[in-house]
Amino acid sequence: QVQLVESGGGLVQPGGSLRLSCAASGSPFSIYAMGWYRQAPGKQRGLVARFIIGSRPTYADSVKGRFTISRDNAKNTVYLQMNSLKPEDTAVYYCNAGTKLPAGDYWGQGTQVTVSS
Repeated sequence: QVQLVESGGGLVQPGGSLRLSCAASGSPFSIYAMGWYRQAPGKQRGLVARFIIGSRPTYADSVKGRFTISRDNAKNTVYLQMNSLKPEDTAVYYCNAGTKLPAGDYWGQGTQVTVSS
């Protein structure tokens, strides 16, 4: 079992920055992939950024060059640095972790990001 707790969302003006954090607990040693997804009102949840441990991260085209995913192994925490935010980035952002042995797919509770003037 893995528990994920997100933090760092909020209201920001267009062009501003936010950093989201996702702390993993439980059995973080079983995690092989982590990522961030988002869901805007009336839309499906979609990938923002993701990495498989040992591989380079992948990003949605809409956030390339503006968002950066990173991790702190010592803290079992994944971050999403979001720069040059746009109103269309407004969504609930969810942290996701995939595990092996046993296989599992875990989600955090979500954190709201609102980009508005």
